[in-house]
Amino acid sequence: MKLIVGLGNPEKRHENTRHNIGFEVIDEIARMFHAGFTTGRGNFYYAKIICQGKPVIILKPMTYMNLSGHAVVAAMNFYKIGIGDILVVCDDLNIPLGSIRLRAKGSAGGQNGLKHIIQCLGREDFARLRAGIGNDLPLGSYSSFVLEKFGEEERKIVDRIISECADAALDFVENGIEHAMNRFNRKNN
Repeated sequence: MKLIVGLGNPEKRHENTRHNIGFEVIDEIARMFHAGFTTGRGNFYYAKIICQGKPVIILKPMTYMNLSGHAVVAAMNFYKIGIGDILVVCDDLNIPLGSIRLRAKGSAGGQNGLKHIIQCLGREDFARLRAGIGNDLPLGSYSSFVLEKFGEEERKIVDRIISECADAALDFVENGIEHAMNRFNRKNN
């Protein structure tokens, strides 16, 4: 079984913000498979899908971004999912808007949701898919920037990226992280 986690913040006021792109990717996957969400055994919403015959849990932590690790660990423990079978989808300030980047492992790179997951797991060897949200800001303005909604022109780019991220996540499920990296990272460089 695979676990795809989209990071974001709960509450209506956070919908369509830069920090919630992970939730939007999970919502897109749910739409593709006509799946509905239910409350999990932990502070998360989840849906079960079957992708190319493989069971997949898609998950949205309801812990707020900076405490995402609690929901990820709860889901991994409940569903008995190994570290090699998870993919975390999140926003990234260090990647230009319109680009995505898959990695098999690595540091948090300043992303607080990833940082908390690494802290809770005690390791950083899990796959991640980062969606670039850009960053044309002076240092120190990041927290308000990530909580803003995308502008009209940006939204067109984001809608395309959400679809591409959903495809990349499903490629991870079907073919593994190396295949997904080769297919989608080359496209964005």
